[in-house]
Amino acid sequence: MRRPIPESEARRLLGGGPVTLVTTSWHGKSNVMPAAYVTPLSFEPPLIGVAISPTRHSYDMIRYSEQFALNIPGRRLLHHVQYLGSVSGSDVDKFELTKLPTFKAQRVDAPLIEGCIAYIECGLADTLRTGDHVLFVGQVMAASANAEAFDETWLLEDDDEKPLHYLGVNRYALLGEIIEARMPKPEETEKSLEEAFEEEQALAKEEEEKRREMEQKRAREGPQAEE
Repeated sequence: MRRPIPESEARRLLGGGPVTLVTTSWHGKSNVMPAAYVTPLSFEPPLIGVAISPTRHSYDMIRYSEQFALNIPGRRLLHHVQYLGSVSGSDVDKFELTKLPTFKAQRVDAPLIEGCIAYIECGLADTLRTGDHVLFVGQVMAASANAEAFDETWLLEDDDEKPLHYLGVNRYALLGEIIEARMPKPEETEKSLEEAFEEEQALAKEEEEKRREMEQKRAREGPQAEE
């Protein structure tokens, strides 16, 4: 049975992507904030978008510095990720507060956070207003990942080397396993489509039968008396 979801919460149905720690630097000051609204936008040039509210301290840091870095944490930094989203860089120095060690990036001034499993350094290519957020379009200038974590795709062999995925509120997850798909052979295509259609029809029939049984049961029982 489906349940309605408020329009404002629909975004969480698309949740589960790797959370990132966005680092910035401007006039000798550095900041870090967790961001889950991150998406690839283009192959060539390689563009990545990160949506940030103008109320965030990182918004001005990116706007003025015109660069940022995406740090992809694993489960070791789970509690740091949650905490970093609860304090503002306009009030405190998050790096001083958390004592997170950093190191110098290759192409940008923003620091990179030690202990993450991958990094993407971006120069600001464009800025687009999208509702109550601003989409910062970053052009990838450098990227790196732990060899134990990534080789063409995430390897998912070691839980400590898996990206941390944000589900919403204070819930996170790790990917479980890799499932490899294959294209059907020409002689299998027609049969596969036919079998898929038959399975869908059978499931639809089963759901309809369950619905009718429930309606018949309610009709037999009649209205429930109040105690």
